[in-house]
Amino acid sequence: MNIVLAGTGSAVGKTTISTGIMGALSKEVKVQGFKVGPDFIDPSYHSLATGNISRNLDSFFMNDYQINKCYKRGLDLSKSKFGIIEGVRGLYEGIGPTGNVGNTASIAKSLNAPIVLIVDSRSLVKSAAALVLGFKSLDKDLNIQGVILNKVKGKKHYLKTKEAIESLTDTKVIGGIPRNEDIEVLQRHLGLVPALERENIKNNIDKWIEIVEKYIDLDALKSIMKEYSLDSNKAINSRINEHADNNTYKPSINLNEEYRKEDTFQLWKASNKQHLKIGVAKDEVFSFYYPENLEALEDNNAKIIEFSPYKDEEIPDVDALYIGGGYPELFIKDLESNSSMRKSILDFYNNDGFIYGECGGLIYLSKSIDKRNMCNVLPYSSHMNKRVQGLSYTIAKSRCDNIISSKDEIIRGHEFHYTSIDTSDNSKFALNVLRGRGIVNNMDGLMSKNALASYIHIHACSHPNFAYNFTRNICENK
Repeated sequence: MNIVLAGTGSAVGKTTISTGIMGALSKEVKVQGFKVGPDFIDPSYHSLATGNISRNLDSFFMNDYQINKCYKRGLDLSKSKFGIIEGVRGLYEGIGPTGNVGNTASIAKSLNAPIVLIVDSRSLVKSAAALVLGFKSLDKDLNIQGVILNKVKGKKHYLKTKEAIESLTDTKVIGGIPRNEDIEVLQRHLGLVPALERENIKNNIDKWIEIVEKYIDLDALKSIMKEYSLDSNKAINSRINEHADNNTYKPSINLNEEYRKEDTFQLWKASNKQHLKIGVAKDEVFSFYYPENLEALEDNNAKIIEFSPYKDEEIPDVDALYIGGGYPELFIKDLESNSSMRKSILDFYNNDGFIYGECGGLIYLSKSIDKRNMCNVLPYSSHMNKRVQGLSYTIAKSRCDNIISSKDEIIRGHEFHYTSIDTSDNSKFALNVLRGRGIVNNMDGLMSKNALASYIHIHACSHPNFAYNFTRNICENK
C-alpha cells in the first residue's frame, strides 16, 4: 500500500507531517519511507522515524521502469507493508515550467499512487477549496484523494475549511494541524547536520508523531491507501514485468519531454566478477550517499568497509576509496588536525590507489579549504563562498575514459555547493557539463592518476554503469 504526501508549495510542512505519519504508522506495521527528488537530509529523518533506510525516487534520475523497480525493491528489502512517499516542493514543480520530469506528480503517476495534498491554510476557507480544485483539475490523471490542512487557526477555522473543501471538491479532509509556535520552531530547526544532531532530531520526531496522532485521522489515511493499493500494485508489477517487450511497454511519464531519462530496463549494471574491498568514508562529516550506490557496488562484488576521516587514524586495508558528500567545511579544524588520516589517504593515492570523491569528498581531497590543510590528492585550494555556487540537476558527458565512465558516456546527477576550487591551466577534467555549472568553464571531474572527484552527486540509476565501471577498473589494475 502506498501514498504520496504532496505539498501545494514549499514550506507547507511536508517533512514534519510526512515524518510524523511514517513514525506513527511504524508503531503498527513496517513502513518504508521515500523522498521525491535529490535530497539527503529529509530521508535521514524518515530513517530515524521508521527504522528503515529511506530512499529517493526521481524521474530525472530514473525512467518509469526504474521508478517502479526501486519502489518495489525498497519495500521488499525492508519487508514493509506501507510505502510513504514525501514529495518535493509543490506537487507540479519540476525541471521545466510545463513538463513532469523531476516533480512529485511524475512519481505519483508512475506508481499509480493516491495523493494526499498538504495545504498551508492560513487565512483560507473557501479559497482552500479553489486551491484543491485547481490542483485536481490541472492533471486529471492524478489521483488526489485527501487533504491535510496545516497551520489552522483553531477548531472553527478547521471545520469551516473542511466543509468548503469536501463539499466543493469532493475530496476528504483527513486532518488539520493547528498553528503553533512550538511546531514552527521544530520545523525551522530540522538539523543542519543530521549525523551530529541525531538525538535532538529523534526527540523532535517523537513530538511530530504525537502531533500527527492527535490531529490527523490515520484510519482515513490507511483507508485511502487500502482502497487504491490493488490498482497501484498491479500497475507497478505490470510495468516491471512488461519491460521485456518494448513494443507493449507503455511508460506513464510523457515520452516527449526534453529531460526524460532514456529507456533502459535495468537499475544498474552488475557484471564485475572479481571480489574487492572499497573503503567508504561514513561519519558525521561525510554522510551523503544514496543507498543504491553502495548496493550497486556490492552487486559488483565489492565489500563495503566504512571508515571515518573525522575519527580514525588511517584508512582500512582496501582496494579503493569512495568519499561522498557532507559538510567538511564545518569540520575543517578537526579534519586538518587528523594529519595521520590525511597522510594515509595521500599515501594510498601515491601508491596508485583508486579514489572517487563527490562534492564534500572533492574539497576534502583538495589541497586546502580556506587555507586549512586537507589531503592534497588534488593540488588545488578550495574556498567557501557566501552565495551558492551550484544548485541544479546536471547532465555531463565524459571527455575520456576514466574510473567511473567511458568516453562519451552521459551522466546525470545534481550539484549543490557553496565552495569553489582554484584550478589551473594544467587541470585535467573528466566531464563536460551540458546542464549545470561544474567546477569551472562547464567542466567537472578533476582527474589525477587514479583519482577522480567532482561536484556532481550521482545516483546508481542516473549512471547505471557507475558501479560496474568503478569496480572493473579497480580489478583490472590490482
